[in-house]
Amino acid sequence: MKKIKEKKFTKEELIAKANKPAEDAMKMHPFYKGKIEIVPKACIRNYDDFAIWYTPGVAAVCKDIHKNPEKVFEHTNKANTIAVVSDGTRILGLGDIGPEAGLPVMEGKAMLFKYLGGVDAVPICLNTKDPEEFIKTVVYLEPSFGGINLEDIEQPKCFYILDELRKRMSIPVWHDDQQGTATVCLAGLINALKIVGKKISDVKIVLLGAGAANIRIGTLYIKYGAKPGNLIYVDSKGILHKGRTDLQNHREKWHMCQITNEKQITGGLKEALVGADVLSAASTPGPDVVKKEWVSQMNKDAIVFVTANPIPEMWPWDAKEAGARIVATGRSDFPNQVNNSLGFPGIFRGALDVYAKTITDEMCIAAAEALAKYAEKKGLSEDYIIPLMSEPDVFVEEAVAVGLMAIKQKIARRELTEKELRKSAQEKIYRVIEDTKLRMKKGIIKKFE
Repeated sequence: MKKIKEKKFTKEELIAKANKPAEDAMKMHPFYKGKIEIVPKACIRNYDDFAIWYTPGVAAVCKDIHKNPEKVFEHTNKANTIAVVSDGTRILGLGDIGPEAGLPVMEGKAMLFKYLGGVDAVPICLNTKDPEEFIKTVVYLEPSFGGINLEDIEQPKCFYILDELRKRMSIPVWHDDQQGTATVCLAGLINALKIVGKKISDVKIVLLGAGAANIRIGTLYIKYGAKPGNLIYVDSKGILHKGRTDLQNHREKWHMCQITNEKQITGGLKEALVGADVLSAASTPGPDVVKKEWVSQMNKDAIVFVTANPIPEMWPWDAKEAGARIVATGRSDFPNQVNNSLGFPGIFRGALDVYAKTITDEMCIAAAEALAKYAEKKGLSEDYIIPLMSEPDVFVEEAVAVGLMAIKQKIARRELTEKELRKSAQEKIYRVIEDTKLRMKKGIIKKFE
């Protein structure tokens, strides 16, 4: 793995490299006309089988579910199907570009769910910005899905939508921009702290950005053992503290004003980073949003997560030169990629396999610990604190940890042993990998030239 202190590319070359996926995307999307499709899952030995899969045979199955609604998980694909739902108001870093423009992102998410977690995901973009209409529509979808993944919804309504849907629905509802980001960041921090020999209960953590991602990241850090008073949030107007009355109408930010920043520090990021152990940034794409001289004021063995895309808040080598010992970004071309895709496929795999009714913070922590443990077993280093997306077994381990936690918390509709959970996850995940390889080899998936 590359050492990030080696400047392999100039700034211009890195920007060109960052732009290459967009150039390829503009060619490959119209070639394939989308990224996912529906194919038969059951055997079709001959046309007589349609009498089993459809009428008249299917009527017996319908009556069985009518007698016992829980049988829907056994007779249908509900237990392996989720909806990826957005209103298009915060697509990637592009903002409110509408539901149609958001559909390629939701299709991409569905592709990752399938390939990495063996989960069937249906992209649904709603033509409404009204949170109540959004909530009502998603609630209506419950009979058809085993879970809901909320995606790219602007704040603060994303918090309200998530909270309300979790109250009203008896299937897992998850907002990946909140819970997914938090899970993966926690996993990275667990191992980073091991390397530098510090405890989460002792470290001062600065969170740059107070949006949906960082609010949930801080919440999960606290749940894992960080002291609320040791956290300091910085938004576009400065440090959050009890005097920030401009935030009184923003429930989540105002709550953080009350419980964090024990010493009531004021100012901006420069002031916040003095004596900090950790910077967890989820804010504006850089570079130079975070200055080298500010990082140099952090404590020895500082940990710096700069996760903005496509360009992190500062270049990793600048953070290293400023004294940071461990640096993570959201990009795959630098070590320590903190990427949501390491979380949601395995987490939903585990939740679906036990027919869970929700996804709790404890299930997220179990997933983070599984991620951290997987990397630790392979051998931690300053350039390897978190697994790679190309390591399929990590999603299996997450699924097992999440399923067991759901059972422990008594929110699972069925109980499986650790061995059964592992077998289920392995079969579903590796089946998709092999199926995709086979379809490409046979030319069913056309080769892009």
